[in-house]
Amino acid sequence: MRLRRVGVFACLLVVVGIAAVAPVAAQSVNKRLIDQLNFQLIYVALPLTLFVEVILIYAVVRFRDNDDPLPTAEDPALEITWTIATAIILLFVGLAAYTVLASPYITPQQPGQPGESSSGLAPMAETNGSASSNAVRVHGLSYQWGWEFEYPESNRTTQDELVIPANREVYVRMTSADVIHSLFVPELGLKQDVFPRRTTVIHTRVTEPGTYRGYCTEFCGAGHARMRTTVRVLPQNEYRQWLRGNSTARMESNATSATG
Repeated sequence: MRLRRVGVFACLLVVVGIAAVAPVAAQSVNKRLIDQLNFQLIYVALPLTLFVEVILIYAVVRFRDNDDPLPTAEDPALEITWTIATAIILLFVGLAAYTVLASPYITPQQPGQPGESSSGLAPMAETNGSASSNAVRVHGLSYQWGWEFEYPESNRTTQDELVIPANREVYVRMTSADVIHSLFVPELGLKQDVFPRRTTVIHTRVTEPGTYRGYCTEFCGAGHARMRTTVRVLPQNEYRQWLRGNSTARMESNATSATG
């Protein structure tokens, strides 16, 4: 009877635990892939953890007054069973992790080192097969202690604010002006180290317009804690208007300078 109660309690814990970690809608493809992997691992780890704890509790309760313990009897069948079960679990974890890590959103193809063949972002899009001709490309520069983003489509540069459209492939090609930095946007599942004299790439597609906070997660000096950025995701129509507005403002500014 006592063992049955323990089993019922363990089942309830499994149900409550799975309900507590039920997935919510992700804001980007990157976040969705990471969340799916985490939940797959949780759904495996949680029942196993509770199973082990139930056995432990049972052994403590069942044999607590045993004054004459006996050696554990050999059971080759049981040993083979748990060895095979462990191998299956590890194989599942490895395949699940590899599937996510191999995604071009999680591990985008990076440009070559200086002196190597590196023809830019368009060939990368053809290689990974996940981008189209209307992909948005942004050039990012990190420095102590801030972020600068340049938009080739409109010759616009923003400081500490990355503006991108929703539901479009986006490539952010980044380098550092001084030391190693790292751009991390938790709500979008984005994290990429940024190196001096080297280019790295973030590849994403954000599905939910909104404003998200980004941080530098590589200690880069006295101002590291203040090195933050804002990622503003606009609907596609608003993003096009934003680009046109900035292009118009730049042309008017150049015309004013010329006439002056």
